[in-house]
Amino acid sequence: MSATNPFQAPIADGRYSTRELAAPLSLGEILFSFDGRIGRQTYWLATLGCAFAFYALLFVLVMLGVPEDLLTLVTLVAYIPMIWSSLAIQTKRWHDRDKSGLWILIGFVPLIGGLWAFVECGLLAGTPGSNEFGRDPIGY
Repeated sequence: MSATNPFQAPIADGRYSTRELAAPLSLGEILFSFDGRIGRQTYWLATLGCAFAFYALLFVLVMLGVPEDLLTLVTLVAYIPMIWSSLAIQTKRWHDRDKSGLWILIGFVPLIGGLWAFVECGLLAGTPGSNEFGRDPIGY
């Protein structure tokens, strides 16, 4: 019995896609690991989720009337996992684009760097199929 569907349309190079999907990453792997690939939907959900969680924490602390000194300390401590998660999420997205995680550094280029990272990570689709960073998180 054949592993491919005989009625499936051929992909660009004439082979038939076997739709090899990567195992879904856990939330911990998405937020704290620098290995693997994630698609645009996961990228946006993780990025917006981290930002929401961070600002929700600050909002709750302000509403509880936490003293300003303690609020500053909590903010500084909360920045550490926030920055780590941000770097991990963006690295996996660069991997999905078949680029090294060091492309995060493009953000340091004045004016164009942030826009470039936004377009590459937030708007463009990842490379179809497996690449050197893992299997396709979406499958084609």
